[in-house]
Amino acid sequence: MSEETPRTEPKTGGLYSHYVLGVLVLVYIFNFIDRNILSILAEDIKADLAITDAQMGFLYGTVFAVFYAVFGIPLARFADVWTRRNLISIGLSFWSAMTAASGLARSFGVLAACRIGVGIGEASASPAAYSMLSDYYPPHRRATVIAIYASGVYIGAGIGIFLGGYILEAWAAAYPTDAPFGLKGWQAAFMMVGIPGILMAIWVRTLREPTRGISEGLIAKKHPAPFRVLGTELMAVVPPLNLLGLLNNRRSLVINLSAALVFSLAAWLLILLTGSVAQWVASGFGVYVTFSWAQSLKTRDPATFEMMFRSKSFIYTMLAFPTTAFVGYGAGFWIPPLLLRLYDVSTAEVGLYLGMGAAAGGFIGITLGGVLADYLKRIFPGGRLVVGYISILGSIPMLLLLLYSENLVQAYWLNFGVTIIGACAGGIPPSTAADLVLPRMRAVAGAYYILVNTFLGLALGPYCMGLISDAFHAGGMNDAESLRTAIAVSMLTFVPALIFMYLGQKHLPHDEATRLERARALGESIET
Repeated sequence: MSEETPRTEPKTGGLYSHYVLGVLVLVYIFNFIDRNILSILAEDIKADLAITDAQMGFLYGTVFAVFYAVFGIPLARFADVWTRRNLISIGLSFWSAMTAASGLARSFGVLAACRIGVGIGEASASPAAYSMLSDYYPPHRRATVIAIYASGVYIGAGIGIFLGGYILEAWAAAYPTDAPFGLKGWQAAFMMVGIPGILMAIWVRTLREPTRGISEGLIAKKHPAPFRVLGTELMAVVPPLNLLGLLNNRRSLVINLSAALVFSLAAWLLILLTGSVAQWVASGFGVYVTFSWAQSLKTRDPATFEMMFRSKSFIYTMLAFPTTAFVGYGAGFWIPPLLLRLYDVSTAEVGLYLGMGAAAGGFIGITLGGVLADYLKRIFPGGRLVVGYISILGSIPMLLLLLYSENLVQAYWLNFGVTIIGACAGGIPPSTAADLVLPRMRAVAGAYYILVNTFLGLALGPYCMGLISDAFHAGGMNDAESLRTAIAVSMLTFVPALIFMYLGQKHLPHDEATRLERARALGESIET
């Protein structure tokens, strides 16, 4: 990394920065509307395509998550060298088109293929957005700003649930028979939420690109060949092209092929155990590709590799929050179907109250959590991670009360409370990752967090809860009780999350204080 000293003080913040933040929040809202609408449509899709809870978890989580995570790495690296607003705009138009195409699906396989496209498109957004916002705002406001951006998760998820339920009911009322082109309500819902995103992409293209590194006075030079970087990064994650870069290094090639054998064996054993071929083939592929990318990064950009993976606080933080997300993603997907199974209530009503509760609760929680995190950070170095403890320990009793509530209105309010508590830590991991690396590495560090969060939370949470639910159902429980018990049992993953949180907080002060010193020792040229 070659950096130059700016001649004037970095200019960050201001009205235009707030405008950019607002637009990027809207992008993230579209991201999660398109992603989360599947939750409220789940019961109709299950009935129409004759699939199980585990298969629904696979559609929502695994097949989306693997490609979202895998392509997030090369697209994040591309965001570190190319125009970030352009990347977000192109990605938004692509995933919106694939969401609309989901409305044409008439089989499990076609719907899975469309979810792959949505995952690849959505992988472009957050790493680039993290990087842009880190340049538009100073470091001491980073957690607050990223938390506001991340509020799009909950607003979008809530709107997705609400819109999905409303469209299902409205479509059934308007077309009880002979619907246009034979479309079902869930197919129409996909089309109606996907098409507006294409128009939003044009708006994103008008944003001004900030100077990379200006918020910290570490101005990064413009990369001369960004598309070559993208090609190199794609080759690092797409088998068998990933092996080409290892042909001149026999030891690395042997390690890579050995890892592929180990992951294949593990996937085979899990297939024998669960009978879920698609789940574990996709998961094994994702883990192997991640391993190959990290191996390639160590060779191509050892400084970035060392700054990330030789930092204990980075590693533990990147494990703590994704482990928490196992419950967050899983419960977030299965709570609407659970209430539909427990109570005699319409899809539109569940979508309205859960959706609006999630949108409002998520915005309140993640925004207040970001402000609190930045305040605690000023008091002591590991202060931001305290919000992680609050999120975990506060979620446990609230979620249990929600699961075992016998009153529907009470369940709606408890869902609102669970969302506030669960959302408050959303801005912590990406802002912590940005604090531990150099400006030119931010998007990659953010993408790595998204990758781990996606694998542990999104790929495994909804699927495993669905699988456990199917097992309890086969053992004699009714479909509501089996799903409720599966969500409750899955909360045991909070235990390792707390351990990782403690270890991350323990090492954070040292790792952050020595950031520039470690970077210089790795050969980075830094002038501040």
